[in-house]
Amino acid sequence: MDIKLVELQAKPVLSIRTRTNIEDMPKTIGEGYTKIAAYMQEIGEQPKEMPFVAYYNMDMQDMDIEIGFPVSKELPGKDDIQPSETMAGNAVMYVYKGAYSGMEPVYNEIFKWMDENGHQPQGVFYEYYYNSPGEVPESELLTRIVVPVK
Repeated sequence: MDIKLVELQAKPVLSIRTRTNIEDMPKTIGEGYTKIAAYMQEIGEQPKEMPFVAYYNMDMQDMDIEIGFPVSKELPGKDDIQPSETMAGNAVMYVYKGAYSGMEPVYNEIFKWMDENGHQPQGVFYEYYYNSPGEVPESELLTRIVVPVK
């Protein structure tokens, strides 16, 4: 695995923070992306990078997540769509290719690498999605996993 230590710069985003369970997560994420994309079109803006989900906890029955898009500058919010920014600082990064259902062993390898290299996770985990199940077969999905460390 090509796991890297990187330094992140904070980036402005438009996002929706919500709670869901693992079963409803695909629907929740899809609806969030659709709502944010429609609002961005309404105000004449485009995403700067691929969409993300930030995970504030890993409780599969009560997940606290933030669904969003990086943008070029701070933009006004509307209703539950709010301006925010990604975390800055050191992080471990890995680009995973494959089905979302196969990500648990990948996270385990990332945490093992962090432990072996003297890093501890801190804060919010991010997943950036290069493509979606509607565009490519599950085996071709690309996800950038970013875990901030101290």
